[in-house]
Amino acid sequence: NFGSELVKIPGLDGSGKMGKSEGNCLYLADTDEAIRKKVMKAVTDAGPTEPDSPLSEPVRNIFTIMEAVSDPSTVAYFREQYARCAIRYGDLKKQLAEDIIRHIAPIRERMQAIAADENYLHQVVGDGAAAARRSADETLREVRAIMGIKPF
Repeated sequence: NFGSELVKIPGLDGSGKMGKSEGNCLYLADTDEAIRKKVMKAVTDAGPTEPDSPLSEPVRNIFTIMEAVSDPSTVAYFREQYARCAIRYGDLKKQLAEDIIRHIAPIRERMQAIAADENYLHQVVGDGAAAARRSADETLREVRAIMGIKPF
């Protein structure tokens, strides 16, 4: 149960949700360098021209991602820079990339540990196969009963 705190993470291309289309998403298995490259290519705009300008869609997307992975003080700093027309998108993206890398590091480490543990993987596969067999056996019993086929 995730509660009501789920957030749609926007894509790096500035529109829609993050998906598998090339260059629009980050994978948990991406290298740190791949994450940095993808984030640096994220779409922005020319920057605010007047103080307290509303965020454009692509920039709002970047801030949405930042709110999910960065410290609130970091988000506040870059929002203030934007409001003052002093934002440097390169600095924003560099910070965002490092925060994403830091945020997913424990997840990536856990994935690598699981992938390296062959005994655990065999156990999971075996448990899954046993559960599938039990489910299939129950379904076949129900179908045979409905069709009037006697078990042999």
